[in-house]
Amino acid sequence: MIYAFTGVFGLIIGSFLNVVIYRLPRRESLSHPGSHCPSCGAAVRPFDNVPVASWLMLRGRCRDCAAPIAIRYPMVEAVTCALFLAAAHRFGAHAEIVDYCVFFAGLVAISGIDIDHHLVPNRIVYPAAAATTLLLLIATAADGVWRRMADAAIGGAIGFGVLFLIHFIAPRGMGFGDVRLAGLIGLNVGWLGIAHVPVALFTGFLAGAVFGVVLIATGRAGRRSRVPFAPFLAAGAVVACLWGTTIVHWWLGGP
Repeated sequence: MIYAFTGVFGLIIGSFLNVVIYRLPRRESLSHPGSHCPSCGAAVRPFDNVPVASWLMLRGRCRDCAAPIAIRYPMVEAVTCALFLAAAHRFGAHAEIVDYCVFFAGLVAISGIDIDHHLVPNRIVYPAAAATTLLLLIATAADGVWRRMADAAIGGAIGFGVLFLIHFIAPRGMGFGDVRLAGLIGLNVGWLGIAHVPVALFTGFLAGAVFGVVLIATGRAGRRSRVPFAPFLAAGAVVACLWGTTIVHWWLGGP
C-alpha cells in the first residue's frame, strides 16, 4: 500500500512541479489561471491532465491547436514518481519518508528551473529548508535519536561552507544559489549521518565534471559556457540519501 500511495502521490506532485517550474520564474500565480496550453491558451481538460498518461494519449500535442508539448512534462512527473517510490523503498513506513519526499520534490523543482533559467530560486530553497527542518524534527521525535538533528545542523553547515568557499574563490564559477542549495542538501543528507554529506557533494561534483567534459568534447560548450549545477548537486543528494549508507560502509572499509 505504501508503494501504491507514494507512486500515485508522486505523479500528482510531479504534475504540480511542472506548474512551479514554468510559472515561478515568470512570477505568475501557481493557482490561477488553471492549466492551459502555452501556445493557444486553451484550458487543459481534466481528462487531459492525467500525469504521463495524457501526454502519451495526446501523442505529445495540444488537443486544440496540435502544438507540441515538451517531453519534459511527463519526464518531471515520472522522475518525481520514481523518487517517491525510491523513498518508500529506502525508508518504509517511517516518519522520515515525508521529509525525503518533500526534499526530493524540492530538488526536482529547483533542478528544472536551473536548467531553464540558470537560477536557484530562494522562493523554493527557503520554504524547503523550513519545511524539511520541521519534518526532520518530527521524525527525530518519533525515533528518539536527537543526535540526528545535531548531525543535520552540522551537515547543513558543511554543505553551505564548502560551496561558499568555492564561491568566494571563484564567484563567477559558482552562484550563491548553489551555495544555499548545498546547505539545504547538507541538512537533509546529514540527518542520515555526517559522512553522507561528502558523498553527496563528491557525487554532485563528479557528475557535473563528467557532463562538462562531454559537452566540451562534443563541441556543444566551451570552457566558459554556463552549465546549471543544481541538477548535479540534486543527483548527488539523491545518491547519498538512497545509497549513502552502503557507499560510506564501503568507503570506510567495512566487510
